[in-house]
Amino acid sequence: MRLADRVVAVTGAAGGMGEGVARVLLEEGAQVALWDLSAERTGEVAARVDGSGLRTLALAVDVTDEDAVRAAVQATVERFGALDGLVNNAGTITMNPAWDASAAEWRRQLEVNVTGSFVCAQAVGRHLKGSDGGRIVNVSSNAGKAGYPNMAAYNASKAAVIGLTRSLAMEWAADGINVNAVCPGGVDTPMLTQVAEWLSPRLGTPADELLQGMGASGLGGRRIRPEEVGRVIAFLLSDDAVIIRGQSISVDGGDTPY
Repeated sequence: MRLADRVVAVTGAAGGMGEGVARVLLEEGAQVALWDLSAERTGEVAARVDGSGLRTLALAVDVTDEDAVRAAVQATVERFGALDGLVNNAGTITMNPAWDASAAEWRRQLEVNVTGSFVCAQAVGRHLKGSDGGRIVNVSSNAGKAGYPNMAAYNASKAAVIGLTRSLAMEWAADGINVNAVCPGGVDTPMLTQVAEWLSPRLGTPADELLQGMGASGLGGRRIRPEEVGRVIAFLLSDDAVIIRGQSISVDGGDTPY
């Protein structure tokens, strides 16, 4: 129960990763504000992870909309009386060879993955300033470290999240806010299925077969579970990680050992 009595907002909460993270944070004692574009899907996640409905708040939030994010911060504080941390998990991906990708695809991925992370960190950070215990964890990707073909915009966006993490950690340390990032690999989520489905016709291999090969080599080839990433995030949100600052930790079974 490392997060007992703490309130944490999780963006992209209606997705597979967001739901897994929320579930772990609740197990660790936190109260969780679930932020996502879809009010319906976010409410469904809240019902699955919190049977009582007392420890979650489901909100429809566009992470790129500054006014909407500020309103979500206010609604979260009004509901729980506090806001102690943020998990910047919202993200999107579009697969395409770099010479075929459109500028619109490029802008959309940077807008959600990078600008959205900044907008949410800024709004929550303003609330946390001076609290001497605020925590922000950004969800990057091992794609931001290693890079993969057909994912130039996604790779660039996740590398930018790593740079954002370092900058905010340095700038906000004096304000009592600790900022770190996690860099997952092949996590068993709808996004990974989306990648397999895009590759399938191009490689002539069934998507299910491709998914079987998208696990972590250090884990015997199995895919990582969202809850496993969630446990690392919970640690970084806790007081146990107070001396870890500005880091982007690979949580990919050793596929990117740096």
